[in-house]
Amino acid sequence: MTVNLLDYDREGLTHFLTEIGEKPFRARQILKWIHQFGKSDFTQMSDLAKGLREKLSKLAIIAVPQVIQDHLAADGTRKWLLSVGAGNGIESVFIPEINRGTLCVSSQVGCALACAFCSTGKQGFNRNLAVAEIIGQLWLANKSLRESADSQLSPQTSHNHSFTLQTTQSPRAVSNVVMMGMGEPLANFENVVTALDLMLDDCAYGLSRRRVTVSTSGLVPAMDRLRERCPVALAVSLHAPNDALRDYLVPINKKYPIKELLAACQRYLQAAPRDFITFEYVMLDGVNDSVSHANQLVKLVKDVPCKFNLIPFNAFSNSGFKRSSRESIHVFRDILIQAGLVTTVRKTRGDDIAAACGQLAGQVHDKTRRVAKLNMEAS
Repeated sequence: MTVNLLDYDREGLTHFLTEIGEKPFRARQILKWIHQFGKSDFTQMSDLAKGLREKLSKLAIIAVPQVIQDHLAADGTRKWLLSVGAGNGIESVFIPEINRGTLCVSSQVGCALACAFCSTGKQGFNRNLAVAEIIGQLWLANKSLRESADSQLSPQTSHNHSFTLQTTQSPRAVSNVVMMGMGEPLANFENVVTALDLMLDDCAYGLSRRRVTVSTSGLVPAMDRLRERCPVALAVSLHAPNDALRDYLVPINKKYPIKELLAACQRYLQAAPRDFITFEYVMLDGVNDSVSHANQLVKLVKDVPCKFNLIPFNAFSNSGFKRSSRESIHVFRDILIQAGLVTTVRKTRGDDIAAACGQLAGQVHDKTRRVAKLNMEAS
């Protein structure tokens, strides 16, 4: 049975090579070929002995999810729908900017947490992604963006200076990774952390901890594990200033209420690469966007070093919510800023290809029967 080398971080690859009678230092060479040079053909790994290349060709593969669709938005945002077998598909999104290129990576097929305002949550849940399927999104994005730049096949994006600049600066176009795609990353802890190890490894992607962000809806025990195991930048999907409202919007709050969540944030800061937690707050018209809600937030986080990222709600079919007005968002933002909280309003990117925050849906063969239940409730 062949193994997929994308499933291994350096430690795992070293163990595999030792088992097949090879020297441990070969792991560093192979990691560079796979992740830095984007090679999937062992015969092209020229500094490996011929015997090792032949052995690897028999025992291993380098396999990434297959691209089903590749969409390009007017603003240069690029979204890939990737097959992960059995009719399931996940989505990854690349967001180009002048000084960086950010890849939004999925960690699960669907999501079991069922946040009320999230398109992914409405699709139900199938399974966790393997390490190869997580890191494979980064591998594919770098390869696709590099090929686009090299071949100059960008007539649709020639007007987009930021896209062209970012993809031609480096053979690795992705400078930042956010685990904010489909799924709850900390519910797939071991596979996500192994993928994070590869992102941080200088022989693989060499990203700094400050440039890799894990977003969580608030799995408190896993937040503590991440602090001990692989502390990267942390974003917390807060979305409400009190338990009653958050129970509705983010159901995991019933298990880990806000007080426990904020205590976990304080603990995380002891090891975090940044000296603040980012709180994500989707702006829902008439639901969580009032002056009263803003004032509650100010009191709630007064002891937590943090910044707020306000996210205008991005519509999807049958969501049941509307985006807060621009005026409401600005009033809300100004209250937080006046209280001394660093606050930004996220610029909506890629909404014309359903690539904006909260819109990722992919293709999910739902094992939770959530879709069927929602259809019954609507009929």
